[in-house]
Amino acid sequence: MAINLTIVFVLTMIIHASETLSYSIRYAGVKLNKIAVALSLTGMIVLVSRTANMIQAPLTAKFIDYARVDASFDVLWCLRIILFAASAGTLVALFLFPTFVNVFERIIAKFEVVGSLPRLIASVTIGQIKNSRHYLQKPRFHFRHFRILGIPKRFMLLNTIVTGIYTVGVLSSLYAAYLSPAFSTTASQASGIINGVATIILTIFIDPQLGLITDRAIHDEGSKHQLGKIYVMLMLSRFLGTLLAQLFIVPAAYLIAWLVQVI
Repeated sequence: MAINLTIVFVLTMIIHASETLSYSIRYAGVKLNKIAVALSLTGMIVLVSRTANMIQAPLTAKFIDYARVDASFDVLWCLRIILFAASAGTLVALFLFPTFVNVFERIIAKFEVVGSLPRLIASVTIGQIKNSRHYLQKPRFHFRHFRILGIPKRFMLLNTIVTGIYTVGVLSSLYAAYLSPAFSTTASQASGIINGVATIILTIFIDPQLGLITDRAIHDEGSKHQLGKIYVMLMLSRFLGTLLAQLFIVPAAYLIAWLVQVI
């Protein structure tokens, strides 16, 4: 199972790193005043994340099956290792943010010329890949001012909580399936119970405000640089959310186990 755990660890890192790096493509679009084009290219990020998730999900579920056969197998420990991979992937994305902003600025500019994603991919040459080292940039963090562009601390706190809930949703449902063998099928499909709460918070409190912040930055040159700082803070809150998921996983699993018996 060590090999499976290693594969799942790497895939989980890829999933969370790619999802977190979606901020870099948004920021690149704002800097170029091409936010619509940038949002259309987020499909590349989604494709990477979903492809990794397609492989990761059944491998993760296999740990539950193995734990039922071998009572000495610590399935909760494995799930916590996977949560740690989510934290590691988010942290990697945080450090790669300025580099990927530069890369996506180039991609957006070239996409406007070629006009389609297949042509964009086909136009990439070995020389261009080698030259990508020129886009490398060290991250610089300034966390002294939490209230940037009118963003309160509670906004960052909500983003942390939402990330923690989303991160733990599927894993807690799998652990609930282990805790309640008689309702294992129902429990394994019940991640929506946990993720539904996060979706409500995200839809009502986070997405609208983030949209307003982005729109404000598009129409104000002085706010564009500050927007980059906000995205860094959001990525940091995502990282803290993945750490918070370590506290959520057991209570969330017992909540699902109880609910599937009630329904």
